[in-house]
Amino acid sequence: MSNEQVEIAIIGGTGVYDPGLLENAKRIKVYTPFGSTSDLITIADYAGVKIAFLPRHGDDHHIPPHHVPYRANLWALKELGIKRVIAPRAVGSLREHMKPRDIVITDQFMDATKSRPATYYDGGEVGHVSMAEPMCSELRSLANRAAGNLGISFHKSGTSVCIHGPRYSTKAESIFYRDAMNADVIGMTLVPECTLARELELCYVSLEMVTDYDAWSNEVVDTAGVKEIMRDNVQTIRKLLIELLPMIPTARDDCTCPTALKNAMI
Repeated sequence: MSNEQVEIAIIGGTGVYDPGLLENAKRIKVYTPFGSTSDLITIADYAGVKIAFLPRHGDDHHIPPHHVPYRANLWALKELGIKRVIAPRAVGSLREHMKPRDIVITDQFMDATKSRPATYYDGGEVGHVSMAEPMCSELRSLANRAAGNLGISFHKSGTSVCIHGPRYSTKAESIFYRDAMNADVIGMTLVPECTLARELELCYVSLEMVTDYDAWSNEVVDTAGVKEIMRDNVQTIRKLLIELLPMIPTARDDCTCPTALKNAMI
């Protein structure tokens, strides 16, 4: 536990924040019933706002998406007093108009993962949280406003399909996700991160950075190409975070996230 007064967390890759923008940085360890977090959690002032930062894949990006300790990560943030989570992530596009380097402020998801520990209710208590609207409505609205203020290329909504990874999709799978599932973007880390946040009554928003057209297109999807575009995406996400963070109010009066368990428990 920490005595730091921090209520906003960013879960993302190490490139998402610029160490030069951090002030009063301090790294802490939080113990959880679900084992270790992906890495130590950094508490710092960022864009004039105190935040907690947790690298999803570890500080040196050594944890693959299907082995990320999602339950430990979200539990640790809750223990710190976090109330809101902003989650940048890389995705592929299933739509021609959602171009590489665009940002998609996702509002829906579909789960195509396998065998990931996906809930805190594994026995004893039974809870069925509503995921009809899986993202925090207030954070999504503020993120849209911040992106509009910056004039960046972004999409106000979109459906994200989360696959198990770590491999990329086959062309047949990619076309199925696009045409049969009607998804817009595809990634590997949204689930169960967003569902666990809801079980903990945390506000959660996913800022999805398009790195490529997925396998449905004739373009080759490889890690080298993805990393090149990610460098540009990270610069855009940093600008968006700097614009967004000061806009977030202290009170959580404009969403239902704080009462997600009210009618969920058996």
